[in-house]
Amino acid sequence: MPELSNGVDVDAVNALRSAVMRLSRRLKHQRVDESLSPTEMSVLGTLARCGRATPGELARKEHVQPPSMTRIVAMLEAKGLVRLEAHPDDRRQKVVTQTEQAEAMLEESRRKRNAWLAELASGLDEDEWAKLRDAAPVLEKLAQL
Repeated sequence: MPELSNGVDVDAVNALRSAVMRLSRRLKHQRVDESLSPTEMSVLGTLARCGRATPGELARKEHVQPPSMTRIVAMLEAKGLVRLEAHPDDRRQKVVTQTEQAEAMLEESRRKRNAWLAELASGLDEDEWAKLRDAAPVLEKLAQL
């Protein structure tokens, strides 16, 4: 079994990468609002998880350059999905907050994607479903590293 320099099984890493990428691509097609880019949806998801943030904080969390995040936030604001407010401690900065419209859209998107995943999972046997449930926290940890 081939290994990477850190002792990790190359075949297992390849299989994991491939499966996660295919599932991710399929999930992206389960969008509620086709007018939003995956990046815009990701920013809204980050705001839902982490709460209000400056554009700079969002850029770091989303791994994009600050000027790109400024454009993304402007597009989301124009669509009524976020609002910019004065920063409480630094009047030179703005804080981005999602709107009720964004919250409702994200909830509908989650509902649709969850229903799609539940339908897929119904094709698994109990042992496979148990393994997948057990793997979810590990996958979440990988996503946060």
